Amino acid sequence: MPNTFRIESLLSARLFMSPQIVGDRVYFISDLSGRLSLYAMNKGGSVPEPLLPSDIALHNPTLMGGVPFYVFPKLKKILVMIDRDGDENYQPYFIPIDGGIPEPVFGDQFKGQQVHAHHCDPDKNTAFFQIDPRTSPLHQTYRVDLQKLKLEDLGTSLYGNWVAGVNKDHTKFILLDSYTAGDHVVYIRERGDRERTLLYGKPIEARDKGEEVPLNSIHSCHFTPRDKGLLFVTSLFEDTYGLGYMKLSKPEEIQPVQIKGVMHKGMGELEYLEHLRENRYLLSYNIDGCSWVYEGTFDEKKLVFKITKNIIGKGTLSNGVVQSLHYDKQRNRYIASFSTANSPTQLYLLEGRRVKPQTNERILGIPKELLSAGEDASYVSHDGLRISARLYLPAKKLGYAAPYPVIFYIHGGPQSQERPNFAWFSMPLIQFFTLNGFAVFVPNVRGSSGYGLKIYEASRPRLGRQGQTRSRRRL
Repeated sequence: MPNTFRIESLLSARLFMSPQIVGDRVYFISDLSGRLSLYAMNKGGSVPEPLLPSDIALHNPTLMGGVPFYVFPKLKKILVMIDRDGDENYQPYFIPIDGGIPEPVFGDQFKGQQVHAHHCDPDKNTAFFQIDPRTSPLHQTYRVDLQKLKLEDLGTSLYGNWVAGVNKDHTKFILLDSYTAGDHVVYIRERGDRERTLLYGKPIEARDKGEEVPLNSIHSCHFTPRDKGLLFVTSLFEDTYGLGYMKLSKPEEIQPVQIKGVMHKGMGELEYLEHLRENRYLLSYNIDGCSWVYEGTFDEKKLVFKITKNIIGKGTLSNGVVQSLHYDKQRNRYIASFSTANSPTQLYLLEGRRVKPQTNERILGIPKELLSAGEDASYVSHDGLRISARLYLPAKKLGYAAPYPVIFYIHGGPQSQERPNFAWFSMPLIQFFTLNGFAVFVPNVRGSSGYGLKIYEASRPRLGRQGQTRSRRRL
């Protein structure tokens, strides 16, 4: 087959990201106009309707912390985080739920500062703001009542003071300080307290010179019924992360939680835990770069998490990466943004066992069967360490004869990860090579994220050099 493929075709696919479904309306971020903006359409698909003026460009949700927007149906408004000409000083704005001119939620109060919004609650009309003032090393945390436009001060810290968990009635807050990867200190603050109280970990100011402490990586914290304890993700028992449990009456005694029923195989890590409703939770894994997401229940007495349902990882939503997964509590359904190596981001509605595409984005002028889906090519390195890798081969329909010339594509960082995700900048380039008869070998060398703390830390002594040199030696 003659080479008639242009890189412009691979760059033509639009992004569909961070979807949220409210009633029969789907809200999402896309670059349909050539820049990222906010859109809405009817469930099932319709002509997308722009919700922001055309001169406003939103930041890429993958590269910013917190939520890029959130719909509050009771307020009939959307909270949108907008910066100015890419300065990354995100500011909270309101627009009407059907779109309109953005109005600053708190005037100029946060002007020149970076605001991250997270833990949004559409029932209580609340969010949490994490503020980087840009002129001070102290990060400020607020609980925000978006109906009354009131800010509740949750304190400051040099090391984050991140909100990692909130109880049901918003009277108790779990706050994290993070020094380096996995080195976390956990605090609790109750409404009315003037200061936060240490729950777990050793604050840096209390450590001796050169003292090393066990990395706990505690995050995704959730209060159990009656605020008896906390369920969370931690690296205390597994380098690739697992679940832990803490009785709030004995916070120094963290216990492992057994996870039963995982369906995936391979190498990777547990990413996050999300509470859905009652005793239902969501577990998200990154396994050899592919997303696996499960529903499950937690038995607090037996300290067992039982997986009850696969959400992402099998069937239509497999062998790829979920950019965003939003749970609609009102109608017990999900909406996802999902991409594979040979498919751009698509929006999918998950209702019961049904997976319903909401978009049909395609790569201009190149049939999907000519693109490479990639395959697992993991190997054991010279010292016995398993290195996760993928191999992308030219499609047979292209007519190229093996053996193929091989390109070794080693990502930068090295604290990063190459995944089968067409929305990431490198995948169109990899596909361009395979369309032109090359095989592309993509190892996630030591130092890569996505495989636990030991591999993540493996190349720190010499930054990226050690990881990439050893990978080349093995190959």
